[in-house]
Amino acid sequence: MRLLMLGGTEFVGRAVTEAALARGWEVTVFHRGHHAAPEGATAVHGDRTAEGGLAGLAEGEWDVVVDTWSAAPRVVRESARLLAGRAGRYVYVSSGSVYSYPGEAGSDENFRLVDGDPDAEAVNYEVDKRGGELAALAEFGAERTLLARAGLILGPYENIGRLPWWLNRVARGGPVLAPGPRDLEIQYVDVRDLAEWILHAASAGLHGPYNLVSPMGRFTMGELLDACVDVAGPDASLRWTAPETVLAAGIEPWTELPVWLAPGELHDTIHRTSSHKAIDAGLGARPVADTVRDTWEWLRSIGGAAPQRPDRPVIGLAPEKEAKALGL
Repeated sequence: MRLLMLGGTEFVGRAVTEAALARGWEVTVFHRGHHAAPEGATAVHGDRTAEGGLAGLAEGEWDVVVDTWSAAPRVVRESARLLAGRAGRYVYVSSGSVYSYPGEAGSDENFRLVDGDPDAEAVNYEVDKRGGELAALAEFGAERTLLARAGLILGPYENIGRLPWWLNRVARGGPVLAPGPRDLEIQYVDVRDLAEWILHAASAGLHGPYNLVSPMGRFTMGELLDACVDVAGPDASLRWTAPETVLAAGIEPWTELPVWLAPGELHDTIHRTSSHKAIDAGLGARPVADTVRDTWEWLRSIGGAAPQRPDRPVIGLAPEKEAKALGL
């Protein structure tokens, strides 16, 4: 199989590229050259946002294109238009954010969507992702377009900072504010499970939208933080704190305490989505301990500081604010 990875040097793109190479696929990575492409891939440099930036893709044929773009939808459409006659299938890595807020616990791919414009400049994340979906569909058609609507993505190479923050916080030791309840369910997808499913689905000729996230109720906040302690923080002590106490301290869920959302409407929207369709089509969910351990090993291999996407805010709880909330 011949794969064209649009991106492919950081988080999701790197995982897809590495998984494809491991399968023996012929992989071309198209990117700006800011980071090295995985060994074994053919690198083609270009800036999709610049005039003539797609010139490097003027020739060539591929069985599958995978695109993780998350800004102006017109960039997806321009790329897809150029490749539509020379590629078999377009996989657009979208997001569960394309569903209208608020969500409903157990909602699936038929839930209502936000509006999007395939020819638009960047607006905001959810609208841009929906526009990207429409852009891919407009050029490749429904039968040749796979919409991979990923939920929260964790694992090695993460460049958002969620799991790396928890690991580094636990590694510092001492009392750790652990937002409860301990058995609060969470949903995410390990980036490697996401990558393997994308390649499997593309090979099988699947099309249409799929929610790519772990089964509802499979994982909990307690399991995630216990796993962090097991690998990174033998001197840490988790102090489980009621959601009401966390919120009363002025602590922002999701941004100051990554992954965590207090029980309620937003939690149900993010952490209680049906992924039965993708699971029936082969999506796996490796144990929490594996995701946490492998992320910690990767993080240590690069000196402990995770890369940070420039278009995303730095996240995490300040030590003094945590101490105050814990009454220290």
